[in-house]
Amino acid sequence: MRSARSLSTPPARAAVAGDKREAIMRAATKVFARNGYFNSKVADIARVAGVADGTVYLYFKSKEEILRSIFDRNTTEAIAEGREELAKIVDPREKLRRIARHHLERLGADRDLAVVFQVELRGTTKFMEEFSAAGLAEYLSLIREVFEQGQREGVFRKGLNAKLVAKVLFGALDEMATNWILSRRRYKLAPLADEVLDIFLRGVSA
Repeated sequence: MRSARSLSTPPARAAVAGDKREAIMRAATKVFARNGYFNSKVADIARVAGVADGTVYLYFKSKEEILRSIFDRNTTEAIAEGREELAKIVDPREKLRRIARHHLERLGADRDLAVVFQVELRGTTKFMEEFSAAGLAEYLSLIREVFEQGQREGVFRKGLNAKLVAKVLFGALDEMATNWILSRRRYKLAPLADEVLDIFLRGVSA
C-alpha cells in the first residue's frame, strides 16, 4: 500500500512544474516586450525566470512555442472570462460595452503583455496568419454572436454584416491599445472603452 506521502507526490510535482512553466512564460513576456521577440534568446528568458537554460526546454520546444503559449493561454482566459461575464448581462449593447472594457482592462493591466500582443505577435506574416486563425477567430465570433443577438431583438440594424461589424469593433479597440503602448503619455487604457462604444453605438451624426 502506498503511503500518504507517496500519494501526495504527483500533485506536488505537478504544482512545481506548473509554477516553473508559469514563471518562464511571465519572464518571456517581459523579455519579448523589452528586447523584441527576434532579439530575445532562450538564455535571456531563463535568466529572468531564474532557471537554467535547459529547464526552459523541459517545458517548451522552442522560443516560438513560448510565444504561442503566451497567446493561447491569454486568449483562452480572456474568452472564458468574457463568456462568463456576458452570461450575467441581458442587453446586447451592454454586452458589447463589457467586451470592450474587458479587452482594454486586460491589456491595460500588463504593459508587457500588451506590447507582446500588439507588436511582437505581428512581427511576421507567418505569426499573424497562425494566430489570426486560432484564438482571434473565436474572439471575433464572440463579438459577432452578441451583435446577431441584438439584430434578432431589433436593437441593431438587421442589414449589417455581423462578421464585418465584429472586425470593425475589434479594430477600434486594437488601435486604442496600440496607441497606448506607443504613446509617450501615461494614461489609463480601460476608460477608452466607453468612448469607443459611444461612437460605435451612436455614430457620429449630431
